Amino acid sequence: MRVIAGKARSLHLKTIEGLDTRPTTDRIKETLFNMINDELYGASFLDLFSGSGGIGIEALSRGARKAVFVESSRKAAACIQENLKFTRLASDGEVLVMDVFRALDLLAVRGESFSVIFMDPPYNRDLEKEVLSRLKDSPLVTEETLLIVEASLETDFFYLEEFGYEVLKRKEYKTNVHLFLQRAKGADT
Repeated sequence: MRVIAGKARSLHLKTIEGLDTRPTTDRIKETLFNMINDELYGASFLDLFSGSGGIGIEALSRGARKAVFVESSRKAAACIQENLKFTRLASDGEVLVMDVFRALDLLAVRGESFSVIFMDPPYNRDLEKEVLSRLKDSPLVTEETLLIVEASLETDFFYLEEFGYEVLKRKEYKTNVHLFLQRAKGADT
């Protein structure tokens, strides 16, 4: 796994061993970032279920102002810290070693909001639904915030309209999908 473009281009990132994380392949990561490149310069980026941090680090490398990584595994969080140091992006990244829901509460209390929120939760456990439910009324999300969900192809997002989200784009791959969302205009906040 490597950084595709930007300041840290071509640097190889560490990943944790085992099946606890699924690093996004370089090809899928490149497609994703080509789609959102215009949103990144000066952005505040929230990377939920960060794994080894490859997505948030790519965002920083491509011009995001800051990235907050949320990862509950201490081993994976240590890997993110190492990758941030290795890419010389540590001053722009913050790693929260905690459950995603605790992190969302903490960030809201701190008065944060984000330009881009990316989540890649474990597949087929409805965690994306739980997170999107939490974010629908959260100050972390503005009308301009771009939310990106990586999920298995089988994931049913039937609830999005009810939660007040509008689907901007859907990009399917062999086994997974990226869903690009925004708060629907006029949705209650």
